[in-house]
Amino acid sequence: MTDLAEFCWPLRVYYEDTDAGGVVYHSNYLNFMERARTEWLRSLGFEQHLLRQELGLVFAVSSLQIQFIRPARFDDALQVGSRLAQTGRASLVFAQEVRRDAEVLCRAEVRVASLDVNKFKPVAIPQAILQAIR
Repeated sequence: MTDLAEFCWPLRVYYEDTDAGGVVYHSNYLNFMERARTEWLRSLGFEQHLLRQELGLVFAVSSLQIQFIRPARFDDALQVGSRLAQTGRASLVFAQEVRRDAEVLCRAEVRVASLDVNKFKPVAIPQAILQAIR
């Protein structure tokens, strides 16, 4: 997935991220991907707490498909690659990978919906965000 449109976020695996088998617990990969998407948005100049506060908008995962390929372990230095694969009126689809160096450990396709914070109904993604990602 590595290309010019990819946002890459580095992270370190902590003991708290691992399970009794000494590998990253499966749901923590979703946490890593969530953080990478948040940092991607921040890199474009958009803070999620301000989107909520000023526009009444939140992004929420509406669907995902994930494939676990190899385990990550305590103290591994990882990178989470995030690439915008599709843009809709009220949703974004990300292709994401967790890698150790060039080795892909986990990949996912994650759809996030743009929602009204009070009604939790889909709302259009603000034009400023759409312009920044095009």
